[in-house]
Amino acid sequence: QVQLVESGGGLAQAGGSLRLSCAALRFFSMGWFRQGPGKEREFVAAISWSGGRTYYADSVKGRFTISRDNAKNTVYLQMNSLNAEDTGVYYCAADRAGDPPRLDHQYEYWGQGTQVTVSP
Repeated sequence: QVQLVESGGGLAQAGGSLRLSCAALRFFSMGWFRQGPGKEREFVAAISWSGGRTYYADSVKGRFTISRDNAKNTVYLQMNSLNAEDTGVYYCAADRAGDPPRLDHQYEYWGQGTQVTVSP
């Protein structure tokens, strides 16, 4: 069983930044999802194996950037201009599809999640 591992979560002030990392799988599309307090898990961003395709939720466009370094087998989520609505557990996910999925049930492997808390 493949277990992805996220890192980089923590506490940030509103307007601040954090960068999340996840050990990526070769030839897999990678995605980030999050689950806020009392909310369902939601799509945040996704990237194809080559990095040529990226997708973002409307709520994070212009503030978050997903990228990957295949030489390091790592995918990143750079989060800028954070606000309280970004608080939640962030999950990394992997899927074999060439076009990165945006629905959580389409992903094959998941990490345990990392907590991101944004203080007002």
